[in-house]
Amino acid sequence: MATLKVKIESLEQTMATVAEVMKAAGGQTGLQAEPSLIFPSWEALHRVLTPKRLEIVKVMTGQGVLTMREVARRVGRDFKAVHADLDTLVKSGVIDRADDGVVFPYDRIHFEFEIESAA
Repeated sequence: MATLKVKIESLEQTMATVAEVMKAAGGQTGLQAEPSLIFPSWEALHRVLTPKRLEIVKVMTGQGVLTMREVARRVGRDFKAVHADLDTLVKSGVIDRADDGVVFPYDRIHFEFEIESAA
């Protein structure tokens, strides 16, 4: 089962993780990267993954390639609005374009982040 991990972490945290993975790999080849989508803040995540866009991703999960019109039909929304949301999701790396539509190439999404109180 392919899972996309969505995280909130700073650039420093991301770079530290990359350094740890490279050190652990120790020159090994053929290591599989974990599909991740990393945002620097809750606000950045929420700008891309709005409730309506998450609904789109949900109906696309595990469905293979769908036309944009089919996605709009499945979420019961206007094609033009769904097209704009799909464009944002493609540009953000959440979904991929295909020859005859768009695809979310994962079976599920796992959100991994903490929200702390403001000091």
